[in-house]
Order: sequence, then structure tokens, then C-alpha cells
Amino acid sequence: MAKQDAPLTGEALIKEVCRRIRVARSYWDAHNNAACRGERDRAIFLYNTLSKEQKEQIPQVLRVWLRYRSEKYFGAHRTPPKSARKSK
Repeated sequence: MAKQDAPLTGEALIKEVCRRIRVARSYWDAHNNAACRGERDRAIFLYNTLSKEQKEQIPQVLRVWLRYRSEKYFGAHRTPPKSARKSK
């Protein structure tokens, strides 16, 4: 996706957060953990820029999935991902 000139605001930002969470979920379902982690990170970054009222406009199913995956599978207590290359 190309870089945008102006940052997203309002409804466009809410739609983008929802889209990124849905993309992360599709990567998760496809067992593509690296791509899921990247999309989840982008979704959380955008989600954290929302106000409380805007966060409530995100469907609850998406908010729950984002929190559950973030804490359980990608939290600080988990081992960070390894590089793709094996070191000998």
C-alpha cells in the first residue's frame, strides 16, 4: 500500500483499523504468523490513536480478537520471533 499524503482521521481511520484487524485475522487463519504480527502491530498503532468514542465504533468482535491475540500470543512474555535464516 502506498504512503498517504495526509494522516487518516474520523471515519476513514476507523475503517482502516477495522480493515487491518480483518487482514491480521485472515493471516492468523492461514497460519502466517509473521504477516499476522505485522498487520496486528499496525492495527494496534492505529487503534491506540483513536479516542474512546471512536474505539466504541469498532465492532466488538474485532476489538476482542485484537486484545486476545495481542496479549496471549504476541505479548511481552512471549519469545520474540527468530530470523528467517539459521545461524550455524
